[in-house]
Amino acid sequence: MNDYNYLSMIFAFITSFIFTFATTPLVRRFAYKIGAVDVPKDKRRVHKKPTPRIGGLAIIFGFLVAVICFNDDWSKSMIATLIGAAILGILGVIDDCKALDAKLKFVVQIIAALIVVFYGDIRISVFSNPNVFSTEPFVILPMWLSVIVTVVWIVFITNAVNFIDGLDGLAAGVSAIMSMSLVFIAISYHEYTIALLGLALMGSCFGFLPFNLNPAKIFMGDTGSTFLGYILAVLSIQGMFKSYAVISFAVPVVMLGLPLFDAAFAMIRRVLSGKSPMIADRGHLHHRLYDMGFSQKQTVFILYAISGVLGITAILLAEQRFLRAMLLLICVLIFLLIATMMGKNSFVHKAAKKEEEEENAVLSGGADAESGAGPDDSEQS
Repeated sequence: MNDYNYLSMIFAFITSFIFTFATTPLVRRFAYKIGAVDVPKDKRRVHKKPTPRIGGLAIIFGFLVAVICFNDDWSKSMIATLIGAAILGILGVIDDCKALDAKLKFVVQIIAALIVVFYGDIRISVFSNPNVFSTEPFVILPMWLSVIVTVVWIVFITNAVNFIDGLDGLAAGVSAIMSMSLVFIAISYHEYTIALLGLALMGSCFGFLPFNLNPAKIFMGDTGSTFLGYILAVLSIQGMFKSYAVISFAVPVVMLGLPLFDAAFAMIRRVLSGKSPMIADRGHLHHRLYDMGFSQKQTVFILYAISGVLGITAILLAEQRFLRAMLLLICVLIFLLIATMMGKNSFVHKAAKKEEEEENAVLSGGADAESGAGPDDSEQS
């Protein structure tokens, strides 16, 4: 890599960070003026007070400024990616101001994905062969199936990041970690345009986080979460991610593993319970950890750690270090599982102790009443 590429990437990161950081307070004021405020009105929401929710505008703005200033690749794939991002950004703002029907949002997301597929010529065309007995290591998809798989991937990841946007700082932090993994892999395969976009996205996330960490002053809303999911989805199937040089498609699946698997299990759970897969509930991983007794900050840190492990695993996979990647993933996830169970047991112990203290207090109060030794009687005597 030459010095120009290095400087372009560094400046893209710095520019997106500065512009996102500087414009977030302005977007916050704007959100109050137009009524884009999230009011906690059900048990699914963890926050307790009304909070503005179009912070994603600042993320988009910082990202676009960095890309326009420092990107030299204005191919059809780049233009298609930005057109799709603009469509979803507009959709997100409207949805944050006035809740839109889920079916309408789904259709618009498909349109944005189709623009990437047909105008940008970005498709998932190669899979690792699941048949271990086959001599062919890869399966090449026919055109029609490639289009379907690509659209499903983009729309699914777009919504998956939206699904994990349930705690302060979670979606922005996890997206930053996933972007970091993408950048490492892109640089190692000399995909400088993808690396630059990843750094611009990472800078926007870091610029937004100071206002979004618990207690959050502003939420990114659908404006930000769908934009982040869309960009990550599109970048993860470009360049080296769809080549024969890496373990085809396993790398982006692992890299985006946290939102991917959380969304998959959420949809399966809802379908099995007879509900629509797009209806929001309180069964996501972050909700479960929070309900186990972890604080918002602890829950977010745990999920950051999981996302980081998956990111490192993806980097090792991309470098053809499969055994090391699997050993790392298994060891760290076992550690996180043990830590989580310890936290759960601690929470159960505290809850039981608190319940016992309340029972003792009730019994003690009842005994005082029967003996006539209440506070009022003592004062009268």
